[in-house]
Amino acid sequence: MSINTIVWGENIHEQTNAVVREIYPDGMHNTIAAALNTDAAIKATTATLQEPEHGLSEDRLASADVLLWWGHKDHGAVDDAIVERVAKRVWEGMGLIVLHSGHFSKIFKRLMGTPCALKWREAGERERLWVVNPRHPIAEGLSDNFVLEYEEMYGEQFSVPEPLETVFISWFAGGEVFRSGLTWRRGAGSIFYFRPGHETYPTYHDETVQHVLRNSVKWAYNPQGSYKAIHEAPNVPVEKALEPIVERGPKLHRAGEAGYR
Repeated sequence: MSINTIVWGENIHEQTNAVVREIYPDGMHNTIAAALNTDAAIKATTATLQEPEHGLSEDRLASADVLLWWGHKDHGAVDDAIVERVAKRVWEGMGLIVLHSGHFSKIFKRLMGTPCALKWREAGERERLWVVNPRHPIAEGLSDNFVLEYEEMYGEQFSVPEPLETVFISWFAGGEVFRSGLTWRRGAGSIFYFRPGHETYPTYHDETVQHVLRNSVKWAYNPQGSYKAIHEAPNVPVEKALEPIVERGPKLHRAGEAGYR
């Protein structure tokens, strides 16, 4: 069974910027999806900001195993209801891969609970990504480092929660460094942030970047399926306690009554 993957793209720069359109005539989302689909274990489709419900209906998300997210120019245009819908699915076990400028997306900030801010410079700098966790599944098949000749600089301090794992650290020609591959767990869902991907450079055509994306989809996939019970907060009756107890003292709720949320 293939890993059902959605590549979400803001799809604005490809329509409004001639440089981006020349590099990605079919859109970055389609370029990424095509790269993922070279692996028989992955079945990738796309969704964009402009579609009804941003292409992320309840039914479509319910069947998704992994979601990749690229946004930049108009994070604010993403409907808050869709953000909550995606967060709910991540808590239930859907994997989420946030790309490049998606660090400021509503969904990433929602799940991180921090500003997710950083330093940046758009100067076409050389970026060397060091693999600092070579045994991690996302780094499978990589050498100890790889180079992107042209990229936007992101620099520390990156105001995100302490990650579960750090997979990549970048060095830029201007001297800055950045934690470029970080993982977290939120509920039952695995999250990976991968830094490269500025739209005016052909980053998503790079074979090594594509290899990392395929690895990350496989890593983020949860074969156990959706864990719906994560949202439940049941009122456990006294008679169903694991050990015999006697009810005592005042209480707010009647037996079986739902708690406050």
